[in-house]
Amino acid sequence: MNTNLSRTNLRRTNLRRTNLSRTNLSRTNLRRPNLSKANLSRTNLRRTNLSRTNLSRTNLRRTNLRRTNLRRTNLSRTNLRRTNLRRTNLSKANLSRTNLSRTNLRRTNLRRTNLSKANLRRPNLSKANLTRANLTRTNLRRTNLSRTNLSRTNLSMANLSMANLRRTNLSKANLRRTNLSKANLSKANLTRANLSRTNLSSTNLRRTNPNPNPEED
Repeated sequence: MNTNLSRTNLRRTNLRRTNLSRTNLSRTNLRRPNLSKANLSRTNLRRTNLSRTNLSRTNLRRTNLRRTNLRRTNLSRTNLRRTNLRRTNLSKANLSRTNLSRTNLRRTNLRRTNLSKANLRRPNLSKANLTRANLTRTNLRRTNLSRTNLSRTNLSMANLSMANLRRTNLSKANLRRTNLSKANLSKANLTRANLSRTNLSSTNLRRTNPNPNPEED
């Protein structure tokens, strides 16, 4: 479409099932519109206010959402594959069953976000804030989570095999029945984390604090 709607006021507008592919919506006020099942692929939404918006089942593939406000937004079952979400505010958003494969989430605010059963295959989550987020049963295999804040995060039954968790804060995290086989946890903070029935086979625990398996050091 290549339409320019930059800096437009679309607050509380009904855009359900609308084709907005390749539209410029940067710095637009999209607070509380209905965008469910809309096509927003390759759209520019940089610095846009989308707080409390319904984006469930929306196509956001390859969309630019850098520094966008998505606080408390419903993004369940949304396609965010290869989307730029760097430094975006996603605190308390619903991302359950969302496709986040190969998505850029570096330095993103995901505090108290629901990511249960989301597809997180190889996204960039380095230095992201995931404090108290829900990541139960999430596939994070081979994911880069280095220097990420995962304190008090629920990672029970998640797949973190071969993930990079170097210098990650996992204090008070729920890692019950989590698969951490062959993961890199060197210099990670595991203070008061729940590691009951966790798979730590061939895991790198060098200089981990505290080290749940001192023989590895």
